[in-house]
Order: sequence, then structure tokens, then C-alpha cells
Amino acid sequence: MQTRLITLAALVAATSLSAQAPPTAVTTIPGAEVTAAFTKGRPLIENSAYKIHASRRDAPGQAEQHGLDTDIFHVLEGAATLVTGGQITDAKETAPNERRGTAISGGKSQRLAKNDIVVVPKGVPHQFTEVQAPFLYYTVKVTQP
Repeated sequence: MQTRLITLAALVAATSLSAQAPPTAVTTIPGAEVTAAFTKGRPLIENSAYKIHASRRDAPGQAEQHGLDTDIFHVLEGAATLVTGGQITDAKETAPNERRGTAISGGKSQRLAKNDIVVVPKGVPHQFTEVQAPFLYYTVKVTQP
């Protein structure tokens, strides 16, 4: 898993483990830490330019829409249906530039499985449904002002 993380990190550049601006030094996260992060799902790196999460789903999630972040998903294990586009049902702003809701109406469904990569541009509603657990995937969030 460590090799895949470094490959995905190369998409956006190296960073520190804190929420600071991206430094110029390369950061390596030991494989044991990455593996541990997938047991519950948690962020590995977060800063003002991008984030990398060890994501885990054991059940469907809420509908989401990010005003600043483009999501890049790389599936490692399991499967799920991803619904994109359409309108979020019962949408509420949960944080600045972040909306969540109960479902998506009028979206497009696609089944995701191991080794699939999906890019969801900022502003596009999306939701994981029909999850075959454990559904493990890297999330790279590229932040655009």
C-alpha cells in the first residue's frame, strides 16, 4: 500500500503531515501507519493545497458536494456504486464550501471495483451507495480557490 500512496502523492506533490502550506521536502508515510489508517479510515496528509486520505466504507455514505476540492478516488479493495451529478436531496451546508444530503436525484450510477480510479471535479454531487465492505480507497483532494 505504501507504494500506491507515494504514486498518488506524486499526482499533487510531497507535503507534511500537518495542515500547513505544502513544504518543498518529500514526505514518506511508513507502510504500517498507512495500513493502520485503513482500519477506520482517516486522513494521512492535509494542507491548504491538497489532502490524502486512507478511506474506508462499510456502508453507504451521504451525498456530498465540494465547492473547492476535486476528489480523486483509487479503489484498493471491495466495491461500491458511485452516483455522480444530479441534485442533492435535503442538502445542507455542513462547512464553508461543503454540502451534504441524504441522496442524489437524477445522477448517473457506476460500479467501482479494485484498481478503478475516478476523478470527481469540484462542484459535482457524489455519493457512494451499495457498498461491498470493506471498501478501501485512497482519496486525493486537490483544493482550488
